[in-house]
Amino acid sequence: MFHVEHSLRCSTWNIPPADSARLKPRPAMSEATEPILETTPEAPLSPQTKVIAIVNQKGGVGKTTTAINLAAALALEGLKTLLIDVDPQANTTGGLGFARDEERLSAYDLLLGHATAAEVIVPTEVEGLFLVPGTKNMIGANVELVSAERREHRLRDALEPIRADYPFILLDCPPALDLLTLNSLVAADTLLVPMQAEYFALEGISELMATLDRVAGSFNPGLTLEGVLLTMFDDRTNLSQQVRDNLQGFFADRLFTATIPRNIRLAEAPSHGKPVALYDPRSRGAEAYRSLALELMERNGHPTEKPTRPEPTFAVLDSIGEKKGIWPFRK
Repeated sequence: MFHVEHSLRCSTWNIPPADSARLKPRPAMSEATEPILETTPEAPLSPQTKVIAIVNQKGGVGKTTTAINLAAALALEGLKTLLIDVDPQANTTGGLGFARDEERLSAYDLLLGHATAAEVIVPTEVEGLFLVPGTKNMIGANVELVSAERREHRLRDALEPIRADYPFILLDCPPALDLLTLNSLVAADTLLVPMQAEYFALEGISELMATLDRVAGSFNPGLTLEGVLLTMFDDRTNLSQQVRDNLQGFFADRLFTATIPRNIRLAEAPSHGKPVALYDPRSRGAEAYRSLALELMERNGHPTEKPTRPEPTFAVLDSIGEKKGIWPFRK
């Protein structure tokens, strides 16, 4: 039988002793009694700005899909949300309907100090959702930042003036542990880690945890884990269910209850430049990301309306006159 703990132990934990108490491997799953990370004491939460980096050094696990659709879901629930495309591939920018434009102000200008956050932010089709666009020029930022002053804190410093304007700021990180990702980890309050319920997707978790511990110890002492999100999840397979159960024992309440299924609408939506909530609001993918948004809001003290909401307003008509529903935009 496959066990997640085997995968998590395959990598060497190379953490300095002074930092190992924060993020550490645990004994066998059956013996574990504490979550892998420090957790917030159970107390009433008051809503405050939360900067969340969506990160996993492995590619193809749904980081960009999660960034786009979670940000849209939060905005549709009435929370002003800022999404920052830190990936040089700029897929988040394209997935929200923005054509590639190297002349447009972007996250590159923000990191290099060529523009302020207020100058770079653009509105999106979703009311309440704002974007800092990405660009392929950010490949060069890794080189240009090497000799820059406070190179690891550039994004954190740039966000400080506008931080209080958004209940949630989401960072879509590249699948690499470079200066762009490091800037995101230093700027973030917490980390959201999407991962597939498959063996190879689990192999890098211990390395990622070790990296997060080093970043917390050196640059960002308050950095914690927001949660682990299972993506491309197929609850019909024994492997998926076993991985979920074992991760539940390993990460405890840091594993999100919401899971993201394999869904063709999620794959189609970016080609139309829309989050799935606008492309097909009644798809399984749209409902899954709404459930994730509600869970995230509840964790952070924001009032939520459970999925038993009234029938949404009908604001879009298709070519044959059949009504299509979208979530009502809150004003």
